[in-house]
Formats: sequence, C-alpha cells, structure tokens
Amino acid sequence: MDQTAGDPRTDHRALLAAGITVVLWASAFVSIRAAAAHYDPGALALGRLLTASLALALVLAVKRVPFPPRQAWPGILASGVLWFGLYMVALNWGEQEVDAGTAAMIVNIGPIVIALLGGWLLKEGFPRMLLMGMAVSFVGAVVVGLSTSQGGASSVVGVLLCLVAALTYGAGVVSQKPALRYASPVQVTTYGCFVGTVITLPFAGQLLAQLPEAPLSATLNMVYLGLFPTALAFTTWTYALSRTTAGKMGATTYAVPAVVVLIAWIALDEVPGWLTLLGGAICLAGVAVSRRRPAPPGPPAPAEAGKAPTAT
Repeated sequence: MDQTAGDPRTDHRALLAAGITVVLWASAFVSIRAAAAHYDPGALALGRLLTASLALALVLAVKRVPFPPRQAWPGILASGVLWFGLYMVALNWGEQEVDAGTAAMIVNIGPIVIALLGGWLLKEGFPRMLLMGMAVSFVGAVVVGLSTSQGGASSVVGVLLCLVAALTYGAGVVSQKPALRYASPVQVTTYGCFVGTVITLPFAGQLLAQLPEAPLSATLNMVYLGLFPTALAFTTWTYALSRTTAGKMGATTYAVPAVVVLIAWIALDEVPGWLTLLGGAICLAGVAVSRRRPAPPGPPAPAEAGKAPTAT
C-alpha cells in the first residue's frame, strides 16, 4: 500500500489530502474550546471517538472493506492506543490546566518526535531540508504560543500532560506508517479509531452523566469533532502518509497554528496581533522549506586532458 518510494514527482492528491487534514485539525481547536467547558476531557474524547467510529463503521459496511491483514495489526493497535486514545485524553486534559499558547508550544514537539523516530525506526534518514524546515516552523510555533499565552504560571501537571500528548502523537504516527504497507488508509484509520474508543470506554459514565446537562451547541461541537477532524481528517492523513515519509507529514502539521489563527479570526472575530501573524507566517515558511527537494547534483566535472581518472 505504501507508495513513497521510487517516484520523485509531487503527488498532488496527497498534498490535497494533507491540506484537508491541516484545515480540519485546526478547526478542532475551536470546537474543543466550545465543548470542553461542558464535558470532562475523557468524556469529550470518548464522545468524539464514538461519533467517528459510527461514521467509519458505516463506510466499512457500504464499501465492504475487508478486515485488515494480520501484518497491519501491530501498527493499528499501537496507533489506536497512543494517538486515538491517550493523545486525545491527554490533550483535552492538558488544555484545561495550561493556557492555549503553552499547550500549542509543547504539543508542537510532536513533529520533531516523528522526524526523529521516523529517521531511526523507519530508516527515513534525516534530510537536511526537512530538519531545516522543522527548525523554522518550531520557531514560528513558539512565537504563536508566546503571543497567545496568558502570561501566568503554568501548571506542572498541565505541562506534563501536554508533553504526554506530544510524545503519544509522535509515536502514534510512526506506528501507523508500517501498517500502511499492508492495509489501506481507511482500514488503518477505522480500526485505530475502534481501538481508541475501547481505550476511552472507562469514561462512559462521565459522558452519560454530562450529555443531558450539556447545551446542544457543546454536543454538536463534539459530534463535529468526531465526523470531521477525526473520521475524515484522520483518513485523509493516512492517505497522505501512505504516499510520503512520516517526517514530511509531521512537518506539514506545523501549518496548523497558522490556520488556527485564521479560523479564529474569521469564526470568532479574534483579531490576531502582529506577533501572532508573524509566527503563523514563519510556520508556513518552515513547512514550505521542509517539503522542498534538494537540488539534483550537477554533472561531474570533465577529467583533465591526458590525466587518467583516479579509482575510488
């Protein structure tokens, strides 16, 4: 299933899928903010995953997608536990303990974790342009985080939870990549989501207790999180991931802070300051650098007349 090798041309379908993912994941931050005031972190994660699981199960039934092969299951299980399960709970919880700027800065360690683990475990190497782009984008993420930080003391628990979210996100992405050699993006996303739902079932009591009390707007935001930033965006993510390296896909997510700023500006009338806009622009510049291919080597210099080439 993995189509990352052998074709140096740009895969425009993969770029489009990655773009859809970035926009929908950015929109998730607005919906989480609206729903988190009425749902506890675990209940919100379970409600989101239940919604996504129902939608994806319907896709499986309509398209008659077969059960994933045995070889894909280690990656599906690992990504389901780490990314769909632990990451979502830790992120929801961490954002209640620290301000959004601090959370964004810490969670943006995730793409660096992806690049390091992908280079080591997946043998993707450490391309210079990727590392340079990620460094630039991380600076941009820090600028955005500082510009939106409330300036107060951060909770140690909140910082640790955001760090857990970053690490589980990075490890979950790297776990998905080998699974995509044997299973389709829909299979990897759907069954990973099923695993994450099972992991968050201990929060079912909280969800059942809070569902009748929450306003309709909060519940609709939770449903939106399940249908679009999870069911759809995670599928477009795995589609793009199956056609490029984990490191490049991780670097692409550095566009999320810039898109979050834009969505908050349009949807919530939150006019960003100049420092926030600068940070967003730096993030986008870093993504562009990370996705550039190095220039091909020039032709070898001609040997000097009358001089035999040296053996190497």
